[in-house]
Amino acid sequence: MSQDLPAWVAELTDPRRATTLDELADRLVPLAEHSIDVSRRLQALLNELNEPFKREAVYDRVERLKNRADEAFGEVTREIVASGQQRLDRVWAAWQDRSAGEPEGALRRRLEADVIPALRKQERTIAEEVGERTAVALEVATQTLLTRVEQLAVAVTNLIHDVLPLAHEGLGLAGRISGLSAKVRELRDGRLEVPEPLREAASGTADSYHSTVARLELEWATLGSRAAIVRAALRAAEETAFSQVTAEMTECVEALAPSHIKVLNDAESLAMTLVDEAIAG
Repeated sequence: MSQDLPAWVAELTDPRRATTLDELADRLVPLAEHSIDVSRRLQALLNELNEPFKREAVYDRVERLKNRADEAFGEVTREIVASGQQRLDRVWAAWQDRSAGEPEGALRRRLEADVIPALRKQERTIAEEVGERTAVALEVATQTLLTRVEQLAVAVTNLIHDVLPLAHEGLGLAGRISGLSAKVRELRDGRLEVPEPLREAASGTADSYHSTVARLELEWATLGSRAAIVRAALRAAEETAFSQVTAEMTECVEALAPSHIKVLNDAESLAMTLVDEAIAG
């Protein structure tokens, strides 16, 4: 990027172009600060990359899957109850249309004795079957999720071990730059021209700075992309696990639907018969 900047930028910032000791010391300080900054940013990104694989984070992920499965199961059971209630609502609507305001107590007692128990039994049967298959699916999905998280954790750990030395290298470079700057400032007359040994040291330090920071910046950018992929992979693994559970739940409900509808139809038919008898009686 330096080639895209005005020429005076290098003249005023490059330690290799310093003409006095004061200039050299002043130009070394930003290099040390930048080395520290990029090294810390890289370390922070490594910490962020490792965060989802800590015990608490993995536990939270599993608990989130279980809670979502419980919520989905709750929705299914509510739909089951609602399907029975819809049939009862139709029965009461028929009663309202045909009873001409007659008392409903007798019909209600007949429904509670002969119809509602069958509906409640069917609700329990469906809920138990769906619940059992959901529990099995949840166990399998949880194990799959944990396996995938563990596999991803191994890859991330290896990546961190590969990159962390580079961050330490940046901090070490910052220490060497700071040491050189302190050595320059120890000289009493900062207006003196830079001695050749210091000039060579400054040149070598500047070269090391540019090459090291360039690798740090590149690794930071690359690691940011990898971190995004890891986050996406974790979300995908969790969503896939949840989809496994809901797919099993849906399949179970679909398999039980014919028998459930038959029970509802029989209950409604019996209830309508009771309506006819109540009105006739």
